[in-house]
Amino acid sequence: MKSIRSIYVALATLFVSMPAFAEEAAGGKGGPLFAIGAGLAIGIAAFGGSLGQGKAAAAALDGIARNPAAQGKIFVPMIIALALIESLVIYALIIAFGLSGKA
Repeated sequence: MKSIRSIYVALATLFVSMPAFAEEAAGGKGGPLFAIGAGLAIGIAAFGGSLGQGKAAAAALDGIARNPAAQGKIFVPMIIALALIESLVIYALIIAFGLSGKA
């Protein structure tokens, strides 16, 4: 069921972004489609990042709850993983700012 949902999300993203790229190839400035694409990009990235961070934190806290002595070995990799997940959302924000600057 999750794979079907991710396929639908990928197709929806593809179909929403196609008109924006088509206008750029035609020589237009893009208009509001770039703003819509930027908003969708940051929204989807923030949603996916928050899901990933929630799962990573839940797994780490579950591991710490099962074995409190391993807290030191779990905490640092969890923080690094959360930082890497958040960096992907920041990359999407930079791309969204780039797209909205073309409008």
